[in-house]
Amino acid sequence: MKAQPTAIAGVVLLEPAVFEDDRGWFMESWSRPRFDAALQALGLPAPREFVQDNHSCSRRGVLRGLHYQLPPHAQGKLVRVVRGAAFDVAVDLRAGSPSFGRWVGAELSAANRRLLWIPEGFAHGFLALEDDTEFLYKTTDVYARDCERAIRWDDPAIGIRWPLPAGLAQPLLAAKDAASPLLAQAELPPA
Repeated sequence: MKAQPTAIAGVVLLEPAVFEDDRGWFMESWSRPRFDAALQALGLPAPREFVQDNHSCSRRGVLRGLHYQLPPHAQGKLVRVVRGAAFDVAVDLRAGSPSFGRWVGAELSAANRRLLWIPEGFAHGFLALEDDTEFLYKTTDVYARDCERAIRWDDPAIGIRWPLPAGLAQPLLAAKDAASPLLAQAELPPA
């Protein structure tokens, strides 16, 4: 597993070792020892244990996010796409962080098999770039409705450059995502 730091400390792009031959391919989609070692090599701590796996399927142009959970159920997420492609984004919400309010994004796809590690303290969202995009992610805490929060996908103070598919002026959003507050009005994790 190759681990590549991103422009925001703590968020890491991972590329698993893939073994291919004329029969097809094989990879470890996740290994606790390899994952922890990859983070440690970058000087990052191992996360809490993963306790929940989520799987979604979205049509082209669907944007989910920007979601996060407050303590005591803050979530770190290890995300990947197993069918289709998505533009995945993490926004730093850590109080006092030099990159507070900044974002980093990466294309994840079934073809490139990349994963993105998003630690606790970040909002997360993605835009499906193809129909039937299947997104899998592991979380370090369970879903807790009372701790769930979101910020607007198009907050100008954050300035995410979403690569909207051709012919789409706006992404397809859930009503609650469309009504999310801007970062300046959002309830954020404590310092």
